[in-house]
Parts: sequence; C-alpha cells; structure tokens
Amino acid sequence: MIKNEDVTQTVTQQRRRQSMQDYLASHARAIPPSGIRRFFDLVSNSKDKDIISLGVGEPDFVTPWRVRDAAVYSLEKGKTQYTPNAGMPELREAIGQYLNDQFQLDYDPAKEIIVTVGGSEGIDLALRALVEPGDEILVPEPCYISYSPITSLGGGIPVGIETFAKDNFKLTAESLRAAITPRSKLLVLCYPSNPTGAVMTYEEMLPIAKVVEEHDLIVISDEIYAELSYGTKHVSFASLPGMKDRTLLVSGFSKAFAMTGWRMGYACGHPDLIGAMLKIHQYTVMCAPIMAQVAALESLTPNGLEEKDRMIESYNQRRRLVVQGFREIGLACHEPQGAFYAFPSIQSTGMTSEEFAQRLVLEAKVAAVPGHVFGKGGEGFLRCCYATSVSQLTEALDRIGNFLQKIG
Repeated sequence: MIKNEDVTQTVTQQRRRQSMQDYLASHARAIPPSGIRRFFDLVSNSKDKDIISLGVGEPDFVTPWRVRDAAVYSLEKGKTQYTPNAGMPELREAIGQYLNDQFQLDYDPAKEIIVTVGGSEGIDLALRALVEPGDEILVPEPCYISYSPITSLGGGIPVGIETFAKDNFKLTAESLRAAITPRSKLLVLCYPSNPTGAVMTYEEMLPIAKVVEEHDLIVISDEIYAELSYGTKHVSFASLPGMKDRTLLVSGFSKAFAMTGWRMGYACGHPDLIGAMLKIHQYTVMCAPIMAQVAALESLTPNGLEEKDRMIESYNQRRRLVVQGFREIGLACHEPQGAFYAFPSIQSTGMTSEEFAQRLVLEAKVAAVPGHVFGKGGEGFLRCCYATSVSQLTEALDRIGNFLQKIG
C-alpha cells in the first residue's frame, strides 16, 4: 500500500526545480534585455575612456540651476512626505495650464491628469489598465523598445506596423488599416519619434484619426519629445476632432527639460481611464517623489521655460550638423524633424545593424544603437543621439568617416 507521504515525496521530487530560471514566470523569461542598455553598459563597463557614446537618449545638459535649487530648498524646508497619489495639486494645475498654452489642450487637473514616475510608468499604467489577454496592440515601428514588452507582460499581443524611410518613417492610414483585426484594441503612437526623429503634421494625422474612429480604437500617444520639434509646431493627437476622449496623452520632463534622472512624467486622458491608472499607481509606487515634483513645478515657471527653449535651440543646431555630417561621409540620412536622434542608413556597407554597431564601438570607439532593436524597418539603420556636445559630435563623425573608409 502506497502511503500518502510517499506520493507527496515522489511528486515533490518530480516538481523540484533545477535552477532559479525554473522558478521564473515564463513571460519574464521571454522578455529580451534592452538593446539600448546593452550598448550603454558596453561603454560604461569599458576601461577605454575614449569611447564617444551616441547611444542613450539623454540630454548632455545638467538640469537648470533654478530647478535644482527648488528641489534643494524643498528638502531644507522638510518637504519629504508623500504627496496625493495623483501628484501635487499645484503641479497638476501647472501641467494643465502648460498643455493649454502650448498645445491647445484642455484637461481637468483634478480628474484628467496624473503625475507618474517618468513617462514610462504612464505607458505601463495605461497598458495595464486597458489590455486584457489576447488584445492586439498596434505599434508603428521602428519605435521605442518598451512598448512591445510591456504589452506582452499584460497578456496583450503587440502587432508591429512597419514604416519606411521613403515615407520619412510616418504611419499611413493604409498601413494602419491593413494591420487591424477584430482583436485590435489600442494604437500606440510616438511622434516626434524615437528612434527616427519623424514628426506628423495635423493633415497627416487626420486620416489616422479617421481609421481610429472607424475601428473604435483607443490611442496611447507618447509625446515625450513634443517640445523637440524643429520647423513646425507639435500637434498633439488628442487635439484632433473627436480624439480627446479616445487618447491617453503621455509626456514628461525628462527630455526637453533635461530631467531624465528625476523620473517625472504625467498622463492625461478620460477620467475613467485616469481613475483606473490611479488605482494601479496607488498599489505600486503610491506617488512620485515630492522633491522631483517640486523641481518639475519650477521647470514650468517662465524662467524654467526659457531654459528649455535655450536647450532646444542648441539641439536644432546639432541636428543640422549631424545630418549634414552623415551625408558628407556617405551615409544616407533622412532629415529628422523632431526628438534628438538621427537614423542614418548603413545598408551600403553590406553589414547588419548589429555587426556595424559592434565593429563601430570596437574599432572606431563610437557607440550607437543598431536599428533592428527598434522593430520592423529598423534593420539597416543606426540610431545616433545628438544630445551631446558639438565637439564630441564632430569627432564622432570623423571617426565614423574613417571607419567607413577602412571597411571600403
């Protein structure tokens, strides 16, 4: 007769895991590591201090002094407590006023705005609040690398929509319509684009809005680079006719305000969606750090906005330098109209993006991100961030030019 404890022992032995990997959830094991961070770590961990990094999308400017001083002063005054979960009321008021002044958007600070730990948390909260297993999330690619993994973590199915250099990497209504199925629920937009620098005008967005309406989609519009638009004023997707209630606007202070390490973002949208996001936010991070919120509030004052504009003009000068530089050394490069990235083609070299980027950092001491990590349409391109000094950019272009001559 088999005893119960013998059965239990046998089952336990059969189930015993061989390593920590066996304990991990399958969806966590399936997520690939960040292709951007891998090249960033390659530079950080290298003993060679002569490497020029064009890899990580981070301003080379230090956060303006008045913004830093506001945070320091708040600490000296003992402001170290929690804030309301949705963020300081005065900060939400300031964000609402800023969006109205800059982009003609009208959001109720009390019900339609939430302060998040960077724009990334806003995207994560939105996807967790909206996505159910089996939902398809439409993502124009090349794109920011986090959208698909976050979608998969929630049981959704990311569906990449390839965009092309011949279209300046802009989404078209035809390609969007072709990707839609009965399971399509969300469209994620990011214009100005990371990694391509593409922007979309009001006239170009209208056909997209029509398809969104026809197919009853919700839009997550990642507008973290909204202020970094050159030659044309940014148009928020939420400002299009009938799109406000269908759009969750995600933005923040990291890029235009040189506040990446402060992790300050915000999301704006329909009260029901913001309310659902707020519940998740309450149970995870509770609230963004109070000193960072104080700093963000200072950045929206006239002095802070003046500093922002000064930095943006500097990026615009560097943009022109980099695009011209790539073309002069023989790499085709469409002109980015936003963000702070150039996306030159390396197809003429016959190498894959991965091979080119690996050899570039090892042989020319310039780090950039291979385009394939950004999804469909990224292979054959290289993302180069020009948010670094003119001297560094000039030297990097010289090194890349010499590298191209070396490989023939």
